[in-house]
Amino acid sequence: MKNYILIPLFAAVFVACFAPSAKAEQYSIDAAHTTVGFKVRHMAISTVAGQFGEFAGTFSYDPANVAASKVEAVVQVPSISTQNKKRDDHLRGADFFEVEKFPAIKFVSTKITDPTPQSFKVHGDLTMRGVTKPVVLDVSLGGAAKDPWGNEKIAFSATTKINRRDFGLTWSKALETGALVVGDEVAINLEVQGAKVKAG
Repeated sequence: MKNYILIPLFAAVFVACFAPSAKAEQYSIDAAHTTVGFKVRHMAISTVAGQFGEFAGTFSYDPANVAASKVEAVVQVPSISTQNKKRDDHLRGADFFEVEKFPAIKFVSTKITDPTPQSFKVHGDLTMRGVTKPVVLDVSLGGAAKDPWGNEKIAFSATTKINRRDFGLTWSKALETGALVVGDEVAINLEVQGAKVKAG
């Protein structure tokens, strides 16, 4: 008789512990209000900034259980822009991104750490030019609001730094001073706004 009582009790505990949070909301990235930007040193004396204009992604977020959040995004590399056509064409070519062979950059989160009410770290796998490496994004919450059309929005800022050589982007030239025309470290800056996915 005791087993008949314990079995449903254990089942209830299992569901409570391992089922996804009922409060986790699903969002799609609002491309019109999102910026995927980067900066890299030029000749060690200045910084060139650029961004990608085409991307898509989804994420889940539960403020009561931030560690359960997840994100996945894809960036279309041919959409790169540094406001200079000659440079952008070079970046799309074989010396850098080789977009005909590797047209997309992909990020998939693996875990969330250091959650606070306003910030957390997103660990994930970044795939670029056919190479996948772990990266960590430092994320801060911008806030949540409902737009004039009744859409629920939430915004985050995120930053990280990578070494482009780790992903096979090795082209550069040395100056007489020994500095490189293109620096190795790339600072990535994201301003992401998500739109809550409506049920049904």
